Amino acid sequence: MKKGSYYDWARQKGISRRDFLRFCAMTAAMLGLDATAVPRIVEALENKSRPPVIYLNLQECTCCGESFIRSAHPLFSDLIFNMISLDYMETLQAAAGTQAESVRLKTMQEHYGEYILVVEGSATLAEGGIYCTIGGMTANELLKECADGAAAVIAYGSCATNACVQGAHPNPTQAVPIRRIVKNKPVIDVPGCPPIAEVITGTIVHYLTFGKIPELTSLGRPKAFYSKRVHDGCTRRAFFDAGQFVERFDDEGARKGWCLYKVGCKGPVAYNACAVTEWNDGVSFPVKSGHPCMACSENNWYDSSTPFYAHLAEIPNEAIGGNPDHIGLAALGVAGLGVVAHGGITAAAKGRGKKNHPDRSTDTEQRRQVTKKTNNKED
Repeated sequence: MKKGSYYDWARQKGISRRDFLRFCAMTAAMLGLDATAVPRIVEALENKSRPPVIYLNLQECTCCGESFIRSAHPLFSDLIFNMISLDYMETLQAAAGTQAESVRLKTMQEHYGEYILVVEGSATLAEGGIYCTIGGMTANELLKECADGAAAVIAYGSCATNACVQGAHPNPTQAVPIRRIVKNKPVIDVPGCPPIAEVITGTIVHYLTFGKIPELTSLGRPKAFYSKRVHDGCTRRAFFDAGQFVERFDDEGARKGWCLYKVGCKGPVAYNACAVTEWNDGVSFPVKSGHPCMACSENNWYDSSTPFYAHLAEIPNEAIGGNPDHIGLAALGVAGLGVVAHGGITAAAKGRGKKNHPDRSTDTEQRRQVTKKTNNKED
């Protein structure tokens, strides 16, 4: 065990070996790794020093930072700050002004080529970037300066990955994603408004364990978290397949937890881990809680997802195997055919039974007549 490693910190905090190993196993599972990867994660967290992290806040609303500090599992919530050495984060640090900036510059100098740069918020191009300035520098200048010595850059949240709200039409500040500015370093996109906290945790642990960024999708996102649609693991998927849709938020279907597609759910076109990892230690996610998915992890989502409560005009590439508006009718049609077929088979079976056996009502009447004659004779 190396002094200054994550495990060294965990022991000082009273975290047991059992909880530490459980965390390593959970992290491997979240990253889509098999059991053979667990020992490597254990070794990395036991023996590697906590990587320094510089966290920048550019054009954003801080919802990603709020998510970043709210992982509910006790080990995860502490891990957010202590498996990494969070040297600079404007919204959390006590220092301000020259004192805060000196810490950032010191980290950049002493750990050149080693630190991780996390960026929340979009860059801005309009009028030289004056719409977002920090410490006397434009956001673009600060971003380029910090990225130059970083080992990797994590664009955290939809503002950083697709410009989000401020990038919506007409985009007066000319907000752009981080990868439009950072060209000389690998950029890992972690979209979501905000993203799930464990996604960035898993991404950092992967980098710490293997010394390289995780496998990415064609859009530059960690494949372990962004390769499946919200629709694929949705708790309401069975109702979608059965053609049972909520038509209004106060109707009977809403009370029964039916599919929210017709009231604006974009789950069929949203690639994210919400339905699998869920939020607040796996308690829920928006669709499970009764609100349609807004596809906040997708590019240009703020423009393409509006109006929020109107359902998709179409689903590209037949992603769900057919027109959802016809699924209900088809399902009812198949069910109707099944009822008719079942009725026909039942009727035929009864018909055959009548031919092979006396009619029960006739048989009962014959018994009654025989009993009556017998009683008369006895009298």
